[in-house]
Amino acid sequence: MAVTARPVPRRPVTGALSDATAIAIRYLIAYRRVPQLLVFSTIQPVIFVLMFRYVFGGAVRVPGVDYVDYLMPGIFVQTVVFGAMGAAIGLATDLKSGLLERFRSLPMAPSAVLAGRTFADTGRNVFVALLMTAVGFGVGWRIHTNLLGYLAAIGLVLLFGYALSWVFASLGLAVGDPETAQAAAFPLMAPLVFASSAFVPVASMPGWLQVFAEHQPVSVTASAVRALTLGGPTAWYVIQAILWVVVIVAVAAPLAVRRYRRAV
Repeated sequence: MAVTARPVPRRPVTGALSDATAIAIRYLIAYRRVPQLLVFSTIQPVIFVLMFRYVFGGAVRVPGVDYVDYLMPGIFVQTVVFGAMGAAIGLATDLKSGLLERFRSLPMAPSAVLAGRTFADTGRNVFVALLMTAVGFGVGWRIHTNLLGYLAAIGLVLLFGYALSWVFASLGLAVGDPETAQAAAFPLMAPLVFASSAFVPVASMPGWLQVFAEHQPVSVTASAVRALTLGGPTAWYVIQAILWVVVIVAVAAPLAVRRYRRAV
C-alpha cells in the first residue's frame, strides 16, 4: 500500500536551521564511514596542481607573477566547482533510492535536506582547501599579502562553492539518476573552468572568447582570490565575486527547493 507524504508545516528559522544541521551531519558521517569518497575527491585537485605546475607550467608565462602564484587561486576555485558536482550525484542517488521520500515524510522544513547537503559540501571544501594550501606550499606557492588576506580568500572560495552546490543540487534532482547527473554536470562545469582565467590569463584567448571568460563567475572569483593573496587592487574583484555568489544563490536555491518538492 502506497504511503502518501503528509504536508509539512512551516517551521521557524531556528527549526529549519536545526533540521539542516542534522542533515549536514548525516552527510558528513558518510565520509567517515566511506573514506574513499573523501580520498578520491581530493586526489583530483592534487593531480591538477602537479600537472599544471610541472607539465604545463613551463609553457605558460604570466607577466610579473610566478606561474605557481597565479595558478593556485585558480586551483582553489576549480576544486570547489568540481566538488559541487557531488551535490548533483548525491541527491540523485538519494532520490533514486527513495531516501528523499522518507525525508519528505518527516516533520522538517522542505529546504532542510538541500541546505544540509550544501552545508556538508562546504564542510568538505574546508578540508580540501586546507589540503590544497599544503600542496600549494609544497610546490612553491607563496602568499604575498598576509594571513587575513589568505583567510578572506579561502572564505570567498567556500562561499562560491556553497553557491554552486545549489546549482548542482537542482541539476541532480532534475535528472534523478546519479550516472546521468555526472554526465550532465560536466558540460556545465567545463566552460566555466576551462574558459576562464583559472589556469591561463584571459588575454591569451581569442578575442571573441575573452568577453565571456573575463566576466564569468569562475574568472571573477579566481581574480578576487589572486588579489587577496598577491596584493594590489582588491575591493572591486571581491565585490564582483560576492555579487555572483548572491545572484547564484538567489536564483538556484528557490529552483532547487521547488524541484525537491516536485521530485518527492
